[in-house]
Amino acid sequence: MQALLAFWGTHAPVLSVLLPSLTAVTLLLLGDHDGLSAQGGPHGGARVRWRRALSLASAALGLAMAVGLVARAASGELMVYELGEWPAPFGIVLVLDRLSAQMVLLTQAVAVPVLWYACGGWDVRGRHFHAVFHFQLMGLNGAFLTGDLFNLFVFFEVLLIASYVLMLHGLGRERLRMGVHYVVLNLTASALFLIGVAMFYSVTGTLNMADAALQVARLEGDALWLAQSAALILLVVFGLKAALVPLYFWLPGTYAAASAPVAALFALMTKVGVYSIVRVHWVIFGVDAGAASLTAQSWLLPAALLTSVLGVLGALAAHTLARMVAYLTVSSVGTILTGVALFTPATLSAALYYTLHSTVVIAGLFLFTELVAAQRGTMRDRLQPAPAVREPVLLGVMMLFGAASAAGLPPLPGFLGKLMLLQSTADLPVQPWVWAVVLGVGLMTLLGLARAGVVMFWHVQPDDGSVTAAGSSARLLAAPWIFMGLTLAMALAASPIKAYTDALAQQLSDKDRYAATVLQRQGGPEVPTTRPYDGRRVLPNDAAPTGAAQEDRP
Repeated sequence: MQALLAFWGTHAPVLSVLLPSLTAVTLLLLGDHDGLSAQGGPHGGARVRWRRALSLASAALGLAMAVGLVARAASGELMVYELGEWPAPFGIVLVLDRLSAQMVLLTQAVAVPVLWYACGGWDVRGRHFHAVFHFQLMGLNGAFLTGDLFNLFVFFEVLLIASYVLMLHGLGRERLRMGVHYVVLNLTASALFLIGVAMFYSVTGTLNMADAALQVARLEGDALWLAQSAALILLVVFGLKAALVPLYFWLPGTYAAASAPVAALFALMTKVGVYSIVRVHWVIFGVDAGAASLTAQSWLLPAALLTSVLGVLGALAAHTLARMVAYLTVSSVGTILTGVALFTPATLSAALYYTLHSTVVIAGLFLFTELVAAQRGTMRDRLQPAPAVREPVLLGVMMLFGAASAAGLPPLPGFLGKLMLLQSTADLPVQPWVWAVVLGVGLMTLLGLARAGVVMFWHVQPDDGSVTAAGSSARLLAAPWIFMGLTLAMALAASPIKAYTDALAQQLSDKDRYAATVLQRQGGPEVPTTRPYDGRRVLPNDAAPTGAAQEDRP
């Protein structure tokens, strides 16, 4: 056991990427020809049960490992894992800090109940669901742990390719139509990602995030202009992933068309975009980036506020519960990015606390949407009168809890997160705007969900025989209850979580310590940082030509 713990302690970051990858490969080798079922029933042959058991065990182990990552990162330790023993910035590294540990834990905490729900029948409505699900987890964990921009792009592509397959899982005309839009937009964003990375590399000579944060502060002239242009291109890319105005239009239809477990897992996808904005625009182009400081703030803050407002307006206008929850996803992203765009440790801490809450609540609401739709007959989740649901008490409590949490009513974590954000804007010039948007959006969210609850649970019609008992399955109901439990746990543990996010924001602000840890071996000689190529020939042994000044050495 001690040897196993020591092995995990040495290789913890890469194991969080390898575990879902190896699980996915194993599941592909097992095959699933006996699992395809048009009805998607929860029962299947022995191989179906083995696949489910292996998939759930891997996700649960990944969750336990993620808890260990957070416990390790909470001490303030920065763990750098050098792949191939090549030191940064020349080699590929995975970096474990408080932010990456928090996001990996959030990923696994959402994945386990979503996977449990999918094992109730959704996993056998298409091919290779479990394998693709774990490839998605591999891409998510890798994106959160990577230490350089190019491998962020690589893991983006891994999770996106998996999401294309998951989006179409179960088929259906509307799902196929929205899936085509989703694929085309993300392929366009991927091309822009490469262009932005290439432009950035051309002036900094590095893609390592720690090294890049040092290099950007030294740029001037045309190199500075090109780096800022690259930063704005990357903002467009990450804004599309996060569903930031005006790039959010793809999300409501896509998430509403996806199957319930896939939409719940996709609640994490927007957070990858948010995470990338934090890494690039908060760390590399942050407040101490020289002439490139706060390159995106004049664009990011107005876009974030507008995203929050337009998201909740879309929710009010939605005609189905699924689209309403999808629009609330957009609105929550706006609230999170408002905290990020203010560029203070206090606002970032509040935004990251709210990220935990909003992801869990949105994932639970997507699962709840399918459960209530299954009990409303042919009307499904349309916000129109329908026959009474079979489980009015259980589903009514879920609806009430989800509405209160999403709207930010006390003492739930949505209220605490918004309160933290409002308090952190004290003495900032934009405080009135932030308060007006955050409070107004919360009120409109409550009104929209209250209207949906009244229509679904009070305006009932006689049973037409189309109502089923699918939404009353104890197995399916367990997953939303788990998300509700996680929400309550975040409220009860608000103080230690807030202390963690406070320390997280301070750690991201300490750019020098981050660079010193990533760019040199522990106990070894300092590794020189890269410099942009200036057109001069590099002489052997770094020797300067005769008469050259010391500062002219490349």
